[in-house]
Amino acid sequence: MFRKTAIALLLAATGVSAHAALSAGDIAFTSFNADEDGLSFVALAAIDANTTVFFSDNEWTGSAFNTGESYSQWNSGASVIAVGTVVRFAAYDAEAPLASVGTLSRATVSGSSNWGLAGSNETVYAYLGSSATDPTTFLAAITNGTFEANGPLTGTGLTEGTSNAVRLTAKAGASTQPDYAEYSGSRGTFENVAAAKLALGDLNNWTIDTVSNSSSASIVPDTTAFLITPVPEPETYALMLAGLGLIGVAARRRK
Repeated sequence: MFRKTAIALLLAATGVSAHAALSAGDIAFTSFNADEDGLSFVALAAIDANTTVFFSDNEWTGSAFNTGESYSQWNSGASVIAVGTVVRFAAYDAEAPLASVGTLSRATVSGSSNWGLAGSNETVYAYLGSSATDPTTFLAAITNGTFEANGPLTGTGLTEGTSNAVRLTAKAGASTQPDYAEYSGSRGTFENVAAAKLALGDLNNWTIDTVSNSSSASIVPDTTAFLITPVPEPETYALMLAGLGLIGVAARRRK
């Protein structure tokens, strides 16, 4: 009995453990394309089935979103999304936008309009919330303007210059607001999530369009998964220790 229980615990420890709720930085944007109206992001933590993430290009004021632009919502689908998976949104401005994983739709918010992504002065936020207009946890942000002028990070828990808040103009130059940018650095194997975040937050690893009025509508972003060595969650360590302890008890009883 002890041996069977220990084996079961060890098997559980090496399998999929319970996932914590997403927090800041658990996804990171990997592309922005105002010409194609497209976005993509990578999961830096496992995303549970049927998780809803909201996206908005209304500017956050520090306490609420302003009005005049749009809210969208993405449902992760019926399966857990593994760490390193890249999700692409296409036709973000369409009535029926497309997602490479899960489903993307317009959030029903009175006054929403202009679902397209602007080629300048645009900030997009990804967040969890009880509704599209009531964020509880900001996950990531990206801007082709500045966070100061085009959507601050006040109260979001996000930090400019890291993978969770990418300001594309920091590389392009203050006079250039790119309509297209994509992470073009390595996709693995990263020794851990922290290493992947460092790479994603380094604008030297991004290809950013600095040519005024150029068109990038035909560019398809890379959706190759990131290879990231998983770090066992605390629950996994607890299960492993419990299993080893029970194996020790069983061994002593056999003696």
